[in-house]
Amino acid sequence: MYKWILPSLSEVLNDSQSTAAVCSSAKAQQQWRISLAATEQLLLKNLATISANVKQGLVLAAPAPVFSHSQLTQSLQSITFTAQPFNPLALMPFQMPEGEVAIANVTAPNESILPLLKTDPLATEQFCLVFTDKFRLVLVLAEENDGKKAFLFSFDPEVAQQAWRALGARVMLSNPDLFAELEDLVQKYHPTTPDYRTIMQFSQLLLAELPEEKPNEATAAQLDQEKFSPNSPNPPSSHSPSSRSDVELLQAFAHEVRTPLTTIRTITRLLLKQRSLPASVIQRLKIIDRECTEQIDRMELLFRAAELETSATDKPTNTQLTAMCLEQVLQASIPRWQEAANRRNLTLDVILPQNLPTVVSNPAMLDRVLTGLMENFTRSLPAGSHIQVQVIPAGDQLKLQLLPQPQSGDSGTVTTSTCTPPIRKALGQLLTFQPETGTISLNLAATKHLFQAIGGKLIVRERPQYGEVLTIFLPLEAEEKKESSKLKIKKT
Repeated sequence: MYKWILPSLSEVLNDSQSTAAVCSSAKAQQQWRISLAATEQLLLKNLATISANVKQGLVLAAPAPVFSHSQLTQSLQSITFTAQPFNPLALMPFQMPEGEVAIANVTAPNESILPLLKTDPLATEQFCLVFTDKFRLVLVLAEENDGKKAFLFSFDPEVAQQAWRALGARVMLSNPDLFAELEDLVQKYHPTTPDYRTIMQFSQLLLAELPEEKPNEATAAQLDQEKFSPNSPNPPSSHSPSSRSDVELLQAFAHEVRTPLTTIRTITRLLLKQRSLPASVIQRLKIIDRECTEQIDRMELLFRAAELETSATDKPTNTQLTAMCLEQVLQASIPRWQEAANRRNLTLDVILPQNLPTVVSNPAMLDRVLTGLMENFTRSLPAGSHIQVQVIPAGDQLKLQLLPQPQSGDSGTVTTSTCTPPIRKALGQLLTFQPETGTISLNLAATKHLFQAIGGKLIVRERPQYGEVLTIFLPLEAEEKKESSKLKIKKT
């Protein structure tokens, strides 16, 4: 029987007797995802500084980049291995201008891509190798001979070195001129036995990411009673086997869509670095890049919503909440919202206070959740509509409100006809479908859970002449609350 001469990463970890689990595909995929989430948090907690000019680690991954947090993309050098039929390196194999590295930058200044042969067994594996001054970590998701999935990981620096040798040998065969540069990058983070506290920290983060066990029948019955209680504003999920299958299917769907889109965006951004392309081609590539980014962010929200639903608790746990400057988020988001509104023949005005207070939320998720909400909101409005976004301090909270305005008639007068709410049909536990527009989006309950997870609250009200009015409340940072209280006292 034919056998590939170079070992795959799963073979490297199996030979080293690293931590492994062979189970159903859905379970192994879940272990892979939560381990990546724990690794991301571990890196964020251990990076000394955040600077695009100071690299603090190297990440080798396949078949797509595994970390999207802005702090990590700035501070880590990332190399993505892919077996896609189109080899992006063929676009500019060794014609880089002097002073630029030989590895082609792709998704960001710190991200690059290298090819794998389609016949290579490694091309069927998902993996992530992390090299830092404090630790080396290998994560692998592979398929066993019996068809079952296996998830393996190891903090052993020697195992990480063997995994790099397996990868490096492939680079040597396909791109020998690049091997020396990659070898230097890997060896820059010399192998050291990780501090036991680092592994303990990873274990704690891993446990924090794990969904809780399904409630027993008695608990499920209790949850069903609470589900319809008027005093329960955030009804929990019953987590029946069918609903869990629905959520797992959505998780798998989001992952499968996100992966090829990330590859398309990677190749698109590589093409955009070509200086000889006509302006019309560049414009079209930018449109592809934008559309891919929007859909990747949508899939990320679907994935995150599915993760929240796998928890058996009646309220999602608020994680990674910190004081943050909302002004920075809005400055980056508002131009995108206006551009998206213009594409749908809508107008959008934003009214902000002179000084935006500091709020407490999740910096990595707030922009995505707000943009996702704006996306769904604009898709539900007819062409020609006007949207007003108001940001107003409200006691110890900040209120962000989305108000659809009455449409103007041909003579410029405001029409007062009743606004018909969009038809929404349920698709499983988390999604809704709008037949008029063909739009699939998160349902209201799932969207509310997302806002709860980032420390906020979403309220939706119907107004006959306007349509839906969406109001988001975000808590103020402690010092801002004190100032707000002082103002109230002075007023009285």
